[in-house]
Amino acid sequence: MTEELEMVYDDLRSSNDKTMTHFENELLKVRAGKATPAMLVGVMVEYYGAMTPLQQIANVNTMDARTITVQPFEKNTLNDIAKGIMNANLGLNPQSNGEQLLIAVPPLTEERRRDLVKKAKSEGESGKVGIRNNRKDALDFIKTMKTDGLSEDMTKDAEAVVQDITNKFIKKIDELLEQKEKEIMTV
Repeated sequence: MTEELEMVYDDLRSSNDKTMTHFENELLKVRAGKATPAMLVGVMVEYYGAMTPLQQIANVNTMDARTITVQPFEKNTLNDIAKGIMNANLGLNPQSNGEQLLIAVPPLTEERRRDLVKKAKSEGESGKVGIRNNRKDALDFIKTMKTDGLSEDMTKDAEAVVQDITNKFIKKIDELLEQKEKEIMTV
């Protein structure tokens, strides 16, 4: 039975790690005033008739804290890449110099910063819901094990371990959110 419980804990940690990875990726998309290549992660570009992630057809870098450069692998894709960035509704306006795209990242207004903090908190709440759903799945499995003969004491101990794992991941989400909020609100 204890081997099965260890598997439950491992599955819970694994599911929570996936949830955290997704949350961290979503947080990267919330811009914090500084130009970062991560701002363009979700951009899809029509490339030879197929929608392709920007990172697969161009190098994305930052020139300085306010400028992103996009260097396409093929020059003839410059206009398609610019169109893809515009269609992504990021509020960014790429300028072409014939060789690459330069994207000036406008400074954030106070109101926009607050909106971004709300978005980050919303992503955090989604992450916590995912963690709680993983906890529910683990607890349901433990209940099944209890009906199959797991003792009352072992059941209580297992539930406590599951709650402890859950608390650690939720604390991690809170810490990342706090960090992101500071990053966004720093002018």
